[in-house]
Amino acid sequence: MGARNSPLGWLRQSFPVDGEVLREMSSEPIPNHLKRWWYALGGTPAYLFIVLAATGISLTFYYRPSPEVAYESVGRITNEIRFGWLIRSVHHWAANLMVLSVILHVIRVFFTRAYRKPRELNWMFGVGILIVIFTFGFTGYSLVYEQLSYWAAVVGTNIAEATPIVGPYLATFMRGGVDITSNTLTRMFVLHIGVLPTVIVILLGLHIVQIRLHGVSIPDGEAKKDAGKTFPFFPNHLMTELVIGLSLTILLVVLALIAPAPLGEPANPNVTPEHIKPEWYFFAMFRWLKLTSFKVGVLGTMGFVGIFLFWPFIDRLIERAFPGKGVAMWIGVLGVLTLIAFTIWEAFV
Repeated sequence: MGARNSPLGWLRQSFPVDGEVLREMSSEPIPNHLKRWWYALGGTPAYLFIVLAATGISLTFYYRPSPEVAYESVGRITNEIRFGWLIRSVHHWAANLMVLSVILHVIRVFFTRAYRKPRELNWMFGVGILIVIFTFGFTGYSLVYEQLSYWAAVVGTNIAEATPIVGPYLATFMRGGVDITSNTLTRMFVLHIGVLPTVIVILLGLHIVQIRLHGVSIPDGEAKKDAGKTFPFFPNHLMTELVIGLSLTILLVVLALIAPAPLGEPANPNVTPEHIKPEWYFFAMFRWLKLTSFKVGVLGTMGFVGIFLFWPFIDRLIERAFPGKGVAMWIGVLGVLTLIAFTIWEAFV
């Protein structure tokens, strides 16, 4: 059989790819500082997103987004479907680790000032990804339809309603009406499995395009230390990412075995729990709302998000007003310590 008629020859004709381009991509030099996991945190949430997509699709085969049967379907996944408890627990822990890894990635970018010109837009894409991930957590937690998740959804939609101007319309859209009903669960489900994945894929695509256009930011200290040293993408960087992926897989399975995803009491709209607790990544905001009036708390949260989103431009103004004083760095330290303190405070109250 001739080379052109062989299966490999047919594949090359059907899917023509320039081998030289592939070789150039695989041998692309990577800045030496990316050998350190702290600087290559972006790959960790990307892998966890793949895990979430795979486990989430598996769960949708058995989940039913209706108030009458949502909780029972989650219970059936947990207690009856073969390995359902494991898939649900891996999904649960992957979501938590993804939030944590993206937060750490944002902190790293902030303190290495990798958001500086010309990467301001990429910082804004990253903040958008973080907001979408928080929304993922909120909608996913609501789908369980247990007592705490139901009332967390009530509080969450009330917060949305307190947003100036668009609040009432936003809350009505999220609830599918004036109150939490079957429409609410359906909309949370559609957001969780359809809208939010589409938005995050678009943002991730834009984020990666920006990295490709501007290159990887090299912190000043690392640039002096490595002095232009690089290493090849293949096999060095690829093998590092595969090792990280394997380690994360082991960690997710261990966490799922040690601490399976919990399932509380079914939702009861007529009984308000004594203590309503959101997921841990909302603890700081929840504590802030408790310390202030509801309206001030919501406006303060919106102000924080706005400052965070446009921080590269604010940082530029601070640097002009106080050149070389490190004011922006100390603002970041104060912000991180406040978030940690509020989170721990709410966790132990």
